[in-house]
Amino acid sequence: MTLLQWKPEYSVGVDSIDHEHREMIDLINDIYKRLESDTNEEQIEACLGDIFSTISMHFALEEKVMRNSNYAEYQAHKEDHENLLDQIRDLMDDYDVDSSAGAARLEQGLSSWFAGHFSTFDARLHGELAH
Repeated sequence: MTLLQWKPEYSVGVDSIDHEHREMIDLINDIYKRLESDTNEEQIEACLGDIFSTISMHFALEEKVMRNSNYAEYQAHKEDHENLLDQIRDLMDDYDVDSSAGAARLEQGLSSWFAGHFSTFDARLHGELAH
């Protein structure tokens, strides 16, 4: 079972960004599968580190494209990125402190922030960015 599915409405119309969105969905689904299996805590923590790094790099790409396109909502979008990274760090810390309770928060948190950001901030990017 997967946690997230790619939806056409997640597309922002920039191939490199859309490709990375799909990769992030794959990473989140991978950690979800690992949380449901008997994967050890160190492997989960390594996956979380990969997710955090991938998302950080993706946000940097998105922000660069927004700046180059003089995107009007750049500052608000960037602030949401910073908030999301803080939330991911908090989820990682929760898992580190209590892996059982942290796993449940991870499943809910990764899914909700990803879908929430896509359906609000990223949805407004569609057609607004230079290719």
